[in-house]
Amino acid sequence: MSDTTRNYGNQNRLVKWGIMGAILLIFILIFSTATFLTVDAGEHGVLFKKFGGGLDKEHIYYPGFHVIAPWNTMYIYDVRIQEDFETMEVLSKNGLNIKVELSFRFKPTEDKIGYLHEDIGTNYKESILKPEIRSATREVIGKYLPEELYSTKREAIQDEIFQRTSEAVSKKFILLDAVLIRQVELPEKLKAAIERKLQEEQEAFQMEFSLEKERKEAERKIIEARAKAEANQILNASLTDKILQDKGIEATLQLANSPNSKVIVVGGSGDGLPLILGNN
Repeated sequence: MSDTTRNYGNQNRLVKWGIMGAILLIFILIFSTATFLTVDAGEHGVLFKKFGGGLDKEHIYYPGFHVIAPWNTMYIYDVRIQEDFETMEVLSKNGLNIKVELSFRFKPTEDKIGYLHEDIGTNYKESILKPEIRSATREVIGKYLPEELYSTKREAIQDEIFQRTSEAVSKKFILLDAVLIRQVELPEKLKAAIERKLQEEQEAFQMEFSLEKERKEAERKIIEARAKAEANQILNASLTDKILQDKGIEATLQLANSPNSKVIVVGGSGDGLPLILGNN
């Protein structure tokens, strides 16, 4: 075998090994750690295929282990209920500035995170949810007086804020679970005036309660006195002279039969009864 033939054979082997090495390298790149992905509990994923049609909105990746091509991107969404807070200043119905602290609970619509990602993205809380809550809060509180927000209408106000916000964000594939008014800060003078008014109303209610109680007690005593008077009237009407005389005789006999008494009888005149005096 000539040296030329031997060199040509070595070159062929080198080319083959090079091709196999390149294939192995590509295989390693494809199945490297970058292509292995775990979706944790409480999370869902949506895949963006760079060379295969873009965002796959219909296919949701659920918790577990997944393998994707290294040039694709998986976007992970927390689908558990989350809580956040918002503090803002709003104007009441009479134009006073009120500071309100809200808390709100929310989550993405689980089977629509592909559409949520296409329309808004993972920053949906800051770009959609918070602005909607601010808008609804200003609009709703602007219809009420400060004292209503501070006391009587607080629950109704937060319910209205929730309804308005929930209706708006549901169209953007966001579920709002609750909106709560955590704290209301009024100007000190106004706050003192409201608290004084509430205290006066409470005192007036207590006074009315006491007066009502006294009226009922007076009515009870009047009814009781009338009942006694009617009973006495009936009793007096039934007591004739004969009945009284018989009762007196019975009492006299009982005293006379007492072994512990000395009895002195002084006779009465007319229809009078004997007078009995006794001591040990």
